[in-house]
Amino acid sequence: MNIGLIDVDGHNFPNFALMRASAYHKAKGDQVEWATPFNRYDKVLASKVFTFTPDFNYMTLQADIIEKGGTGYDIHKKLPFEISCSTLMDYSIYPQYHFSIQFFSRGCIRKCPFCLVREKEGYIRSVHPVDLNPKGEWIEVLDNNFFANPRWKEAIDYLIKAGQMVNFHGVDVRIMNEEQAFYLSKLKLKRRIHIAWDLPDIDLTEKLKEVTKYIKPRNLSCYVLVGFNSTIEQDIYRLNRLKELGISPFVQPYRDFNNDRKPTLYEKDIAQWANKHQIFKSCDFADFSPRKGFKCKYYLKQLE
Repeated sequence: MNIGLIDVDGHNFPNFALMRASAYHKAKGDQVEWATPFNRYDKVLASKVFTFTPDFNYMTLQADIIEKGGTGYDIHKKLPFEISCSTLMDYSIYPQYHFSIQFFSRGCIRKCPFCLVREKEGYIRSVHPVDLNPKGEWIEVLDNNFFANPRWKEAIDYLIKAGQMVNFHGVDVRIMNEEQAFYLSKLKLKRRIHIAWDLPDIDLTEKLKEVTKYIKPRNLSCYVLVGFNSTIEQDIYRLNRLKELGISPFVQPYRDFNNDRKPTLYEKDIAQWANKHQIFKSCDFADFSPRKGFKCKYYLKQLE
């Protein structure tokens, strides 16, 4: 078969599903390439992760079958079993990326109202690691909740034996204990460990103080969700606690699944302040001036 691939979101990060599908079809002897209007295909496999990504113009393609998948198209659609149970990965379709991508678990123990992971992947379960990039220099660990995996210690052992630097995308600080923090501190980190303080009603200050006994604050980056279910006071409180602890924040204005909601000017301004780390460290939000003649103390005055 002649198989065409489409990464609808672009090539800004390797598409895990397309890499698995490409490896599977190549192992069967099929011809696989990025789809173009100039060739005819027996089947085109398209993946779209984000709902806000503009759709591909499929009218330009010559294909007998077009299969669309990914959260951007259908949150419930899954890869065929024979592909999802394979460990083969085709890194050759993304030669510009010199790293491996890896999952040790899928799903999550939580059911946060702003997150689709539980609906899409179900309760957390361990999965077999896929093949690493033979030319990879480090490993991107994409687990949504790494330490909720009942086999997290096996995953740590795997990473230690791999001997490469690691970048964690999803570590839940609320469940991290002393042993887990200790193991994390033994890994070679490519970038900061990503944690999150999304729920303003839960004060993570003491938990973060505990974690920073084992992991240096400069090795942590904390996602802070704004615009979903928080007040300005709650946003400022979380960010100020992170500043006091020396942890770098990354503010994310909320976007709904259908991409109907747009971030407010306040949300854009607080993200601009917090996400530029030199400004965040040296300037209070009230004194930040995102535009000529405007200071963010205006937002705080509205609360008085």
